[in-house]
Amino acid sequence: MFFDVDGTLVPGASSSVFLADFLGHRDELAKAEDDYASGALDNWQVSELDAAGWTGVPVERISGWLDGLPLVLGIAETVAWCRRNGLVPVLATLAWSPVGSYLAERFGFHSFSGPRLEITDRRFTGRVARHFDEHDKRDFALAQAHELGLAPHSCGAVGDSRSDLPLFVSVGLSVAFNASAGARAAATATVDDDDLRSVLPVLSSLVTATR
Repeated sequence: MFFDVDGTLVPGASSSVFLADFLGHRDELAKAEDDYASGALDNWQVSELDAAGWTGVPVERISGWLDGLPLVLGIAETVAWCRRNGLVPVLATLAWSPVGSYLAERFGFHSFSGPRLEITDRRFTGRVARHFDEHDKRDFALAQAHELGLAPHSCGAVGDSRSDLPLFVSVGLSVAFNASAGARAAATATVDDDDLRSVLPVLSSLVTATR
């Protein structure tokens, strides 16, 4: 079961915009993310802009900032439910790898995806070490399914926006959670709530179908 981060687990502003507030380029990044959502910019351009703002920041500082990251309710409970019901919870996201790593460790996700920032001597250099877009996100998810011996149609995804669309059409169940119009149109189900546990009745259908 694949879960998006920004706009799904993190409501409102993305995890990158949240961190950019500490880094000093919040407004510039927020505009760039709006341009990505509208199709005016691609993920490569947004990542390059954001990465520059990380220049010289110690790696160790990020986890302390992420402790204050706004999150929807019910993440831990949803992950636990997935595991009890034979679903492997995975973060399929375009959030920076420090964010995916933090959330995976905190809540017990099996693995995570995402772009990587270049690091030298335990400091971020301001450059992107690995770009990662919505198609890479889909490919990561499908590779994870293959590794677990699962067919794509037996997997599901929960997301909210443009970055989820390639994945939505590649899995058997897609849930638009507090989502954009485009994600709602592509999804097999739509849920609006401030608690992730509200998707569980929909996910139950995937559990039933795969047994």
